[in-house]
Amino acid sequence: MDTTALRPVLDAGLQQLSLDPALAGPLLDYLALLQRWNATYNLTAIRDPHEMLVKHLLDSLAMQPYVAGLTSLADLGTGPGLPGIPLAIATPGLRVTLVESNGKKARFLREAVRQLRLNEVTVAETRIEAFQPETPFAAITARALATLPQILALGGHLLAADGHLLAMKGVVPDDEIAALPPGWQVQAIHRLQVPGLSAERHLLDIARSRA
Repeated sequence: MDTTALRPVLDAGLQQLSLDPALAGPLLDYLALLQRWNATYNLTAIRDPHEMLVKHLLDSLAMQPYVAGLTSLADLGTGPGLPGIPLAIATPGLRVTLVESNGKKARFLREAVRQLRLNEVTVAETRIEAFQPETPFAAITARALATLPQILALGGHLLAADGHLLAMKGVVPDDEIAALPPGWQVQAIHRLQVPGLSAERHLLDIARSRA
């Protein structure tokens, strides 16, 4: 991967997202590692480096302001580490657990964590519904995993009592919101502006209903 051609695009994206320009180095290291492994392991259907930069890195980083104050985050069905790894790189002190049941993807995740020296990141190679962490999470997130009710059915047990599901969606999924299980409600809907991406992106903040 020729990261020199991607650097100006990433620099502009980080500036637009009000993120530290020093993040460009480790983010490009992650992208290069992902592209290298993708040639063998088919970790993502997106092959073009520029498209990977926008649709993977910048798309993930668009939600960074909403995890900045959290202590812990579980990324469910993370695949090759999205959005968990970019968020971990951009948010020092955030403890991120990457939950992935696919063995090939989990191997990549462990190698990425090792090479990028992401000391606050752990990999849980398990099915989401079978994962039983010692401590519940302040938030869970999922990107293109399932419907909102399905995400809560699979991973709602991972949340602390006051924890939040931060779900990345395209257009606002009104039908999924209407189908939320009893005891859960939408706290906020944030429209995300992803540099270089014209498609709609929203972050839904869902938590247990307050009595």
